[in-house]
Amino acid sequence: MTRDALGELMRTGGLRQLDRAFAAFIASLDPRAGPALATAAALLARVEAMGHSCLPISALCEAEAPLFDWPPEAKPSALQLWRSLPADPAAWLEVLRASRTVWEATAANDQGEPLVLDCSGPVPRLYLRRYWHYEKAVAGAIRERSSVRDPVDAPALRRWITLLFGQAAPGPRTQVATTAPPVPRTTVTTAGGSHRAPDWQRVACAIAARGRLTLLTGGPGTGKTHTAARIIALLAALHPGPAPLRIALAAPTGKAAARLRQSIDHSLQTLSGVLGPALDIVALNHQIGPASTLHALLGASPHTRRFRHHAAHPVAADLVIVDEASMVHLEMMAALLQALPPTARLVLIGDKDQLASVEAGAVLGDLCGPLLAARYDRDTARFIEAATGETLPSESTFQPAESSSAQASLSLFPDERAPTALAGQTIVLEHSHRFSGPIAALARAVNAAVDPERMAAHIGADDTAPVFAASRGSLAQVLALAVNGRPGARDSYRDYLAQLRACPADGDIEAHQRWVRSILEAFDRFRVLCAVREGDWGVSGLNRAIENALASAGLLSPVGVWYAGRPVMVTRNAPAISIFNGDVGIALPGAHAADRLRVYFPHPEGVRAVSPGRLAQVETAFATTVHKSQGSEFEHTALVLAAHSGSVLTRELLYTGITRARQAFTLISEQPGLLEQGLTRMTRRESGLSGL
Repeated sequence: MTRDALGELMRTGGLRQLDRAFAAFIASLDPRAGPALATAAALLARVEAMGHSCLPISALCEAEAPLFDWPPEAKPSALQLWRSLPADPAAWLEVLRASRTVWEATAANDQGEPLVLDCSGPVPRLYLRRYWHYEKAVAGAIRERSSVRDPVDAPALRRWITLLFGQAAPGPRTQVATTAPPVPRTTVTTAGGSHRAPDWQRVACAIAARGRLTLLTGGPGTGKTHTAARIIALLAALHPGPAPLRIALAAPTGKAAARLRQSIDHSLQTLSGVLGPALDIVALNHQIGPASTLHALLGASPHTRRFRHHAAHPVAADLVIVDEASMVHLEMMAALLQALPPTARLVLIGDKDQLASVEAGAVLGDLCGPLLAARYDRDTARFIEAATGETLPSESTFQPAESSSAQASLSLFPDERAPTALAGQTIVLEHSHRFSGPIAALARAVNAAVDPERMAAHIGADDTAPVFAASRGSLAQVLALAVNGRPGARDSYRDYLAQLRACPADGDIEAHQRWVRSILEAFDRFRVLCAVREGDWGVSGLNRAIENALASAGLLSPVGVWYAGRPVMVTRNAPAISIFNGDVGIALPGAHAADRLRVYFPHPEGVRAVSPGRLAQVETAFATTVHKSQGSEFEHTALVLAAHSGSVLTRELLYTGITRARQAFTLISEQPGLLEQGLTRMTRRESGLSGL
């Protein structure tokens, strides 16, 4: 009966064929098990595909648990199935413990069972074995790294932080000779009076100087990479030598890596005038080298999940900085932590409010947790003041309770405990230096989930405004936007196609390189982002429609699969040619008339050309998903919401789409109410990492 019930649930869209097949596999390993085990296996496979690393046992007791997010057609089948299943967690635990396919994590007799039951936390969870291993590996490495406090020369640290940032003072800081905007000294008013808010960038440098792990989070323009550059300079200056500090920069995608390197390069250049002869910035910048993708940093092996670098063969680095950490999934984070030398420092940079990775896990969000207000213990607060001259406000410093009853009242902390070591390694940058105006206001409103009336105040009245929304849009509007932009946001695909026509003289290689770069840069000024992949309002439908619209306007000649001007996104890693999932390139003629089309990708040192024949896994990229856009920014971003977006449409998706825009943002919804619908949903991924 359960096999039929699972089949019905699959037929109505509640399960994938793979989910049902996995359930059958588990049932074949334990023929004596009842229908509940097969159901648990199918559901575990399903939630893993949805990005969860585990299945809470409590969710198994409720057919309509939010975790499952059944499509409407599948709900009757789910309700019917649940009538034959255990009704409480204790009964489910009995079923799972009785099966030869399940190993309970506390038991000694591990026989390599495919499923793992972990009851060590407050919520019992069921895992696929490899995800349990990933989670335990990440948790262990994070705890170990965040608890280490390396000795540091306090006077030297204070001296270098003063050189990098200027003198700390109760009032506004002394200005230094740098093009970076000064950190505003906000006045904070509390019950105890008014005080100047600390310069959290200075605090981040101090924290990174003595710790093996630093979490640096904040929204767009809050100075994350600006701070990372100063961390690099500080650690290089304090490095005992004689060999120079070995520095590695990485990000999940090639584009994010290129942007990280460019930003670090710019920030270091501004420091040369500040530091003068105290530190050779030119030599430091040269020794950093290009940024890479995480796959390249770890040495991805074609056709396997293994990497060249691991615990026995670690990455040769003393400092590793990873940008766009919200995109790093659980498996990749486990591989990264395993491949780092024990003494290396790791700085994870990201925006905790962005979408999590496409694959299982939301590691940055889990590690940041609730971002407690009082996350620094008194020893850390004293160290910060000695190193930076900054006095932390009382609400940022944990005051140990004097009695158990007082301790119980501290509900700010996970499980009513003092801040974890990891909390003391977390820095939140809140003030944005460059991300302001109506786009920033809209992003903040989405993050705060304000009511629709207040949200409307951040949207322009017509299409001449930088921020414009069409709540009942049409595909014709989307296509017109792609071809010509709009009065308040002129950037469109017309820009890069105009550059396409200005092909340089045959054989002029340098001019050809400049031409290719100009096309790639022009293409990146505008992008259509979608919430979903399928349908007329999804990636697949809009790519075809935009391609046809550009051809009808005489801007493009899409003859055959490959044609000049075709933008493509790589959908699978190709380590052999250093091209990775998410990289975007454009098919263009070579420097010589006889050359065939090549696909050109941005590269930290210029551009990289690849033969189309070597790119088996690509898709046209006029429209991409919001997920795939992470790590990128565009002058004008158009976010398209389909009526069938369903549970994909969340606050995090809206925030991520909006914050891809630098100068102009356009929202086009297939039907009214989609923006408001997205505000009511938050992404919540089940994991055992939160509260570390």
